[in-house]
Amino acid sequence: MDNDEKPALQIVSEDAGDDPGASHYAKGAQRGLGRRGVYLLPNLITTGSLFAGFYAIVTSMNGQPLAACLAIFIAMMLDGADGRIARMTGTQSAFGAQYDSLSDLVAFGVAPALVAFSWGLSALGQLGWVAAFAYMACAALRLARFNVDGEEGSFTGLASPAAAGLIVFSIWVALEQGMTQPPVFVALVFAALTVAAALLMVSNYEYFSPKKINLRERIPFVTLVLISMGFAVAMIDPPMVMLGMALVYAASGPGKSLWLKLQGANNPIAKKPETEDVDS
Repeated sequence: MDNDEKPALQIVSEDAGDDPGASHYAKGAQRGLGRRGVYLLPNLITTGSLFAGFYAIVTSMNGQPLAACLAIFIAMMLDGADGRIARMTGTQSAFGAQYDSLSDLVAFGVAPALVAFSWGLSALGQLGWVAAFAYMACAALRLARFNVDGEEGSFTGLASPAAAGLIVFSIWVALEQGMTQPPVFVALVFAALTVAAALLMVSNYEYFSPKKINLRERIPFVTLVLISMGFAVAMIDPPMVMLGMALVYAASGPGKSLWLKLQGANNPIAKKPETEDVDS
């Protein structure tokens, strides 16, 4: 069946249950999807990201926060690869987009919230699980807004993988410092960071989108040298460097908004000259 003949997926509400036409359409769409199948490569990568998120949940429940952080980091790498591979190979589909969104909710919404709670937020009692739930709920809202509006040139609100990076890399750095159970003050700071990441996800700040990066275009030789130097610097202390990058990226949205406001204040719009009243 050609792409132009593919029946679109449709959500049928309970009110349409009595409509035989709507029911027949939904069943036909389901049969069509099962008959055509799905693309293997991008959805296989998405499944790997979903498994990494599930593994992070299991390991955090077993008291292994470092393994959980590494699993979420792997999920971040896979999440950045599936969409780009789908675009490069021409295997994009509505099913893949929805599947990727559900995978992101597990890997970058549920998993970081549980890892954060099991490592440090549990020491705060009710405040801790409220902060963890706020993060998970905001991640779900962020993904729902992305599915409805769509984002190409830039991200509206902090992307869920970047927000997960703030949580995961903070825990990773603390574990590298031997802080298996944080004191109350550190837990409070971590709770504030968790809530800040949650609010940034549902904010209207604009963030740079990696989709703008074209891997097929030529770059200056010095750019490749700088990238190699960046890898060398990152190897000195990977969790600290990645945490710094996550903090800079998270602050870039509010920083850009503040800069534009200051630019607007320094360059006020010229007032229109008042027109003189003319007697009739």
